[in-house]
Amino acid sequence: MRVVSLLPSATEIVYALGVEPVGVSHECDHPPEAAALPSVVETHVDPEASSDEINEQVAQAERAGGVYDLDLATLERLDPDVVVSQGICDVCAVDRVLVREAVDELGLDCEVVTTDPHSLDDVLADIERIGAALDRPAAAADLVVDLRERVERVRALTDDVPAESRPRVAVLDWLDPVMVAGHWMPELVEWAGGEYGMAEHGAESRPREWAAVREYDPEVLVAAPCGFELDQTFENLDELTGREGFDDLPAVREERAFAMDGHHLVNRPGPRLVATLEYLAWVLHPDRFDEPPADAVRPLARTVA
Repeated sequence: MRVVSLLPSATEIVYALGVEPVGVSHECDHPPEAAALPSVVETHVDPEASSDEINEQVAQAERAGGVYDLDLATLERLDPDVVVSQGICDVCAVDRVLVREAVDELGLDCEVVTTDPHSLDDVLADIERIGAALDRPAAAADLVVDLRERVERVRALTDDVPAESRPRVAVLDWLDPVMVAGHWMPELVEWAGGEYGMAEHGAESRPREWAAVREYDPEVLVAAPCGFELDQTFENLDELTGREGFDDLPAVREERAFAMDGHHLVNRPGPRLVATLEYLAWVLHPDRFDEPPADAVRPLARTVA
């Protein structure tokens, strides 16, 4: 089975089902061996830039025709049986329309599986659909059972948390402009024992005025910019901490402001979203859960005076 995965979350799913892709995107880096595979995606954005610079580069790229290009020669050479694409965000990965046009132009005899998750249940359904396309239905079913059991273990430890002990939580998946994480994050926060009042379940992440964040007055704040690992988040942290009133937020005053790996955890709808839930549960209720690894979550209090 020759599989080309065009986004990191799908690459993780494919590997978790026991299949090594023949091609990936430029961002596919987990498991680590994925980074050595041929890339069929080129980007017009510098991922190492600051969040405000990336925001401008994305706007320019969209005006010029798109953020990504497909390497048609490499895609044709790889001759896939299955291509996994996405429809959730044309800024995060190659748009499904571009993929279908490329497959038709090259005359490839392959199945295109498109993911479009907005909840954890959607992610689990994607695992089963990809498993069916890869002829790995049993592996997909086993993986889904394991992930659901881990979710239930978290919920069993948070279901009895009273309303007054559930902190107001804001998860930011971009810093400049500020964006509040949507999609699966509201339900993950609630399952972890918090309240999430700035986005509805399944809603798209969208820019918000900083004044709205201040008015919400979060008791826990998580900075998890899309595409940023922790080091890059801290390099750009002044885009958040320099905002008026940041030090007055209860989350900051009470040292409950954190950075989380947005690249691998918060904004990648694959199997590791369950690890994201487990880490959020510690952030909200550290007396009930084990501390996550330092490369996943780090308190902002170490850098914020």
